[in-house]
Amino acid sequence: MRTTTLSSPAEPGPPAVHFGSVTKAFGAVRAVDGLDLDLAPGQTTALLGRNGAGKSTTIGLLLGLDRPDAGVVQLFGGDPAQAVQAGRVGAMLQDGRPIPRVTVRELVGFVAKTYPRSMGVDEALDLAGMREFGARRADRLSGGQIQRVRFAIALVGDPDLVVLDEPTAALDVEARRALWDSMRRFAARGKTVLFSTHYLTEADENASRIVVIDRGRIVADGSGDQLRRAAGGNLVSFDLAGRASEGLSVLPGVTEVEIRGDRARLRTDDSDATVVALAEIGAIRGLEVAPATLEDAFLRLTDPETRPARTAFKESV
Repeated sequence: MRTTTLSSPAEPGPPAVHFGSVTKAFGAVRAVDGLDLDLAPGQTTALLGRNGAGKSTTIGLLLGLDRPDAGVVQLFGGDPAQAVQAGRVGAMLQDGRPIPRVTVRELVGFVAKTYPRSMGVDEALDLAGMREFGARRADRLSGGQIQRVRFAIALVGDPDLVVLDEPTAALDVEARRALWDSMRRFAARGKTVLFSTHYLTEADENASRIVVIDRGRIVADGSGDQLRRAAGGNLVSFDLAGRASEGLSVLPGVTEVEIRGDRARLRTDDSDATVVALAEIGAIRGLEVAPATLEDAFLRLTDPETRPARTAFKESV
């Protein structure tokens, strides 16, 4: 008689990135303040925050460049330094200049030899869109080309996690588009990507998850659409045409009223109900209904006077 053995489902592995109640201070400034964050393998996550919010410190802790004062930082279930040494992490930081009199291929090839395994120089250059510049001196490239070389360096070791700190800062539109095309090709291999950026459109277009940090704490965590909804839904605007603005704040769905000259701008979490109520009041001139932008959400979520309590959407992670 044949016996069938039913194996139990495999337990999920550790997160690619784990921060557990992490704190890091520099003198009287607490750059990271009780940070809790898990990133799943294969996920592309954007880290947003104002200048001084704690993004670069968070990345430094993740890469093992700094040690937390309290809490635990882990990569793939172990110490960050061990993951970096094992070649599982690639990083593209803000600082760094090309070595003079060295070609792009020589530079990327030198870095490849420092990893226990690598994807090959040609493959890295292809992914970064720099194959045709392999024979050119690295110190004679344009700013956008240098950034793409740095990206090739970050991924030549075929890491499981790549970390990009403001990767498109000071680049023009065409150069930014080329770099993000390269990043998406790398992420399509099932790799984990974490990047910080000041360009909200980049976060919206390239990340499945956006984490907003303010004063070293996470204030929102979810997709771009979820963050927009959390920050106040839609915007309804119309011309007052000389009418008073009293009573607008109590209309259905309205959470905030702003008057700009003779135009009212209502933030609402139920735009249909708000528009119906306005129609009952009387004729509405110049009516516009638009979803809140990610910039609207970011400004509200990083303003202590307007942001809600920390918003996290577990279904998106």
